[in-house]
Amino acid sequence: MSTDASEPLKFAYWVPNVSGGLVTSTIEQRTSFDFDYNRRLAQLAERNGFEYALSQVRYASSYGAAQQHDPAAFSLGLLLATERLKLIVAAHPGLWHPAILAKYGITADILSQGRFAVNIVSGWFKDEFTGLGEPWLEHDERYRRTEEFIRVLRGLWTGPDFEFRGDFYRIHDFSLRPQPFEVPGRPHPEIFQGGNSTAARVLAGRVSDWYFSNGKDFEGFSEQVADVNAHAADNGRTVKFGLNAFVIARDTEAEAREVLREIIDKADTEAVEGFRKSVQQAGKSTSDGKGMWADSEFADLVQYNDGFRTGLIGTPEQIAHRIVEYKKRGANLLLLGFLHYLEDVEYFGSRVLPIVRELEADLDQPVGV
Repeated sequence: MSTDASEPLKFAYWVPNVSGGLVTSTIEQRTSFDFDYNRRLAQLAERNGFEYALSQVRYASSYGAAQQHDPAAFSLGLLLATERLKLIVAAHPGLWHPAILAKYGITADILSQGRFAVNIVSGWFKDEFTGLGEPWLEHDERYRRTEEFIRVLRGLWTGPDFEFRGDFYRIHDFSLRPQPFEVPGRPHPEIFQGGNSTAARVLAGRVSDWYFSNGKDFEGFSEQVADVNAHAADNGRTVKFGLNAFVIARDTEAEAREVLREIIDKADTEAVEGFRKSVQQAGKSTSDGKGMWADSEFADLVQYNDGFRTGLIGTPEQIAHRIVEYKKRGANLLLLGFLHYLEDVEYFGSRVLPIVRELEADLDQPVGV
């Protein structure tokens, strides 16, 4: 199902709140995980056309990210340092209770006047759960828990005296006051959810506002959109789509390709292989062998959300045309990562985004004009 051409594409960026940047490589990276850098980045991003930023969640050091800031606390700091940017906080069911996240979210939403959102991550890193003494559920059970988690979040955000009786959560006649900041047309803070598996797609169709896809080529993304839309239609709902990508935009295609080559040539092989081993608990653990990283190759895992697969590598014109093609295939938002964030976000905003908007304007023209 195609996206409404009259609705401009939205752009988000991965917050570098973990050390090592967004690639598992020893290439020089002028990206820092400290707060001062990230405050500058957030302010720069909202001046350059970005509407959202996603703070990633990691508790145990992995895939070269030796240092991590908590996404909820870090996002609140960035919300208070910006004026328009929406912060999406990644959170794990099983490590958060949905009512506690709901309460935190209400406060952050009020302080930021309606700019708080969540990305509910079902979890694939077994060592984080077992290391903290929490139960580790099998793949599809994690998604069953996530569905209950999202239903509780939404219920507590949308009315008083909420009741819920599930297999994982019980809520008894409970109210959260105050409620989230009132934003016209928004019933509650937006709920994002990721995962490429069959269970993730069914879940999105039933309960999520947004479905995040790992990096995909045109065919792979179109297949996911069609599948999730079918599940949503079965439930009388609609879902919006976000797509992960890593952008390498340079004045020439040769320059961009050389950066990609250097990133992969200088991959931290030990960290990439460690990540590959960890994600066996994701897509390959499903009954049908589908899902996150199920068919990822070594080069894909150097950018640990398959960002190279989306193919946003080349000149501003090449990247803009590819972005708009993803819009035609159903994308509402692109979640972008970069190598040198300050420089690359500004380049994207000044060189790539204007072309995207021109191409979008052409989509609005009636046939024959």
